[in-house]
Amino acid sequence: MALDTPYRAIFCDLITDQTIDILPLRDVSFDDYIGKAGSLSGTIPVPNKEIADRVKKVREGRTAIYLERGGDLWWGGIVWTTTLQSSGRGVLTLSLQAATFDSYAARRRIRTDLAYTDTDQLEIARKLWGELTKGPNSFTLTMGEESSDTKRTISYRYGDETVYQEALDQLAGLQNGFEYQILVYRNPEDGKRVRQLRLGSTKIRTGATDLVFDRPGVILSYSFPYDATRGGTTAVARGGSVNSNAGTESRPLASAEQVDTGLLVDGWPRIDLSSDHNEIADQLTLNQVAAAELAEARGAVLIPAISIHLGGIVPPALLGRVARIRITDEWFSTGLDARYRIIGVKITPPERGRPDTAELYLEEA
Repeated sequence: MALDTPYRAIFCDLITDQTIDILPLRDVSFDDYIGKAGSLSGTIPVPNKEIADRVKKVREGRTAIYLERGGDLWWGGIVWTTTLQSSGRGVLTLSLQAATFDSYAARRRIRTDLAYTDTDQLEIARKLWGELTKGPNSFTLTMGEESSDTKRTISYRYGDETVYQEALDQLAGLQNGFEYQILVYRNPEDGKRVRQLRLGSTKIRTGATDLVFDRPGVILSYSFPYDATRGGTTAVARGGSVNSNAGTESRPLASAEQVDTGLLVDGWPRIDLSSDHNEIADQLTLNQVAAAELAEARGAVLIPAISIHLGGIVPPALLGRVARIRITDEWFSTGLDARYRIIGVKITPPERGRPDTAELYLEEA
């Protein structure tokens, strides 16, 4: 990140969130998504001993990093790996890789008995996040009071070593499930940094009005990839074995075949989807998983993407916003005017004459 970049890299203690330092970060790119952890990579130049002593305070697994632009926080996460490098000319740098705060769930395992009966699925998600962030050796997470119309009964046992992220993703991936994401922002009243768990059933949606992007206009480029190799018209989910007799053959429990009859009637061939979930040993749950996976990948999977110039009209909290895309060109000769939800953002800050751009990944709103 050049010295004239609009972004500031703020390094903090992960547990206390106390600021450690503000350091230059070059060759940086970062992204964030709904449904998976975002990432950041960059390089800190180390030109002298004074800077080296400051950079040594950046500790992998213990340091949080925030990117600030125009007083707003655009990204926040945990520094997981660093690499000290010296070039042939003796130039020292420290490259780092970080992931958004929700990546912490992949580093924690359920080591207590937990049981939830006929409980709102979003409340279960909050309780799981509460379990993995409680105690003095974790970071603070602000939670809301979102609710859904879906209740679940589920339990976890000590000794199974279930990864929290796997538990959350399995719960979220059920039919009529939910999405989760950790948003970072500054409290407008006191300016303090906030890490907030966002939940949405079945989708995370934010913003009262649509963001409008035009081509010709702010849209630099776009792509509409249709991929039938990732989609299907039928789905089966396989679970764990329920056989307790060691003397007989063990076979995984399987869901009923879920079929998209609408696509078949429309002329689609049978294209089969299959997935394995060894941790699930319940037929009804497997049926819900298969139905959800088929609904997510019916037919040909389409994830449109547009590349735009970042400017004052683009807010930092883009995930979950609805974008109105208007394109007129040779393909869309009569004009495309469609609404999409933003599910992913990849940002490349300006550097060495390169413009400040964002690539937005979309799904139909």
